[in-house]
Amino acid sequence: MKKKLVLFFVLLFAPLYSLEVPYLSSRVNDYANLLSYETKARIENKLSEHEKETSNQVVVLTIFDLKGENLEEFSLKVAETWGIGQKDKDNGVLLLISLNDRKLRIEVGYGLEGSLTDYTASSIIRNDIVPYFKSGDYEKGIENGVDSILSAIAGTYTGATDEDGYYYTDIGEIPILVRLFMGLMFFSVIGVFTASGLFTRGFVGWFLYLFLSVFWASFPMVIFGPVIGIAILVVYLIGYPVAKILFATKFKKAPAVVKITKYFSSSGRGGGGGFSRGGGFSGGGGSFGGGGSSGSW
Repeated sequence: MKKKLVLFFVLLFAPLYSLEVPYLSSRVNDYANLLSYETKARIENKLSEHEKETSNQVVVLTIFDLKGENLEEFSLKVAETWGIGQKDKDNGVLLLISLNDRKLRIEVGYGLEGSLTDYTASSIIRNDIVPYFKSGDYEKGIENGVDSILSAIAGTYTGATDEDGYYYTDIGEIPILVRLFMGLMFFSVIGVFTASGLFTRGFVGWFLYLFLSVFWASFPMVIFGPVIGIAILVVYLIGYPVAKILFATKFKKAPAVVKITKYFSSSGRGGGGGFSRGGGFSGGGGSFGGGGSSGSW
């Protein structure tokens, strides 16, 4: 939902005279002249074969600079304007490099966010592209990045910790304080919606139970690892229905429960649900919602 809102406002308030979206000439659009003819042809062939086999469209764009425009906004605008990916699958990926700004981004379509997650995209940027860019080997960095993107989509990508130690693919290597902070943020946000579901009567309360299960199943595993993550998920899956039934039967007349229930019920009727709105923005092909990751060198 958050990504969809970001996308909506980006498109709604995009500057009238912002950086123009380049012409889509091929799968490899090297406007910054970073690639030799041989390397460009080789990458083009890889992406063409991948599209034939999977229908996924992976596109590369290099530009000299962003002319002051925000990297994430411009990347999203390019991906949407070009309509990368199939319209019914939203299976497009854009690798954007801005040479003079020393910035890059992997923009991922809705349909591939499950395999090419933000976490994986960040790993590819830090571990497989940036080290080569720092040494001036743009050709190797771009081709290596493309190979890693294709591997991630195929489910065969294995990340590595970069030499500076700024990014970790093994959750056990992430400092405990960082994980605790991430966990606190997660429980603060999702906890509010969970409480809302517990005290909301009828279909909406149970819909929230199913909807939030996706978040309880994914984020704790990423933050704390599979063992703790699964334990938290089990507690949620069992605890939510039990608590909801108890609140609806034994404790329904308790003053505090009555007060909270009335609050959430009235809030739900007055404000309108935020989970049923939104939708992808199609540029004639695949749609994007801000998924992916950015980096610099």
